[in-house]
Amino acid sequence: MSQRIKQFIFLCLMVLCVFATPASAEGIKIKSFELERVDNDWLLNASFQIELSPGLEDAVQKGVVLYFQTEFDLTRSRWYWFDEKPAVAQRQTRLSYQPLTQQYRIASDGFTFSAKTISEALQAVGSIGGWRVIDNNQLDSNKLYTAGFRMTLDLSKLPKPFQVNALNNRDWNVSSDWIRFPLQPNGPNLIKR
Repeated sequence: MSQRIKQFIFLCLMVLCVFATPASAEGIKIKSFELERVDNDWLLNASFQIELSPGLEDAVQKGVVLYFQTEFDLTRSRWYWFDEKPAVAQRQTRLSYQPLTQQYRIASDGFTFSAKTISEALQAVGSIGGWRVIDNNQLDSNKLYTAGFRMTLDLSKLPKPFQVNALNNRDWNVSSDWIRFPLQPNGPNLIKR
């Protein structure tokens, strides 16, 4: 087979891959974050951009409650054993739609508020402010740690028929990537991006 034919086949395969991959904006992306030491605590402020598929938006408007789970962990590598995890925190935010008032309800950590549009509701779900994730007493000031966090749609909280659908439908698997960064307890009091 000549070199030109191989190049043509390779080019055709590349074009096919580009058009076969669905272009989707759905998912969760981390826009910004900061981890700040205040007195003896480390507080996380983060902003996520959440884009739901049309199917998920329709499910919310028909009464399905979505639970978004934010996870934070702090690890320290050890060569002789598994990594140490001195701090692990989880936070859950609930998103629902009230057809009588035509408003979205967001509930998290005992606070409840309303939004008129799905975009306002998703912006509220994706905003985390002053979340206490680490007690400084849990840390050794001479060690280097790796902090990380992410947000996911918690599929285990969906009604059972939707859980089965979520296993077969990629649109329901909504999560952000883990963001990992180094943390030195006696280092700067503010880490941001």
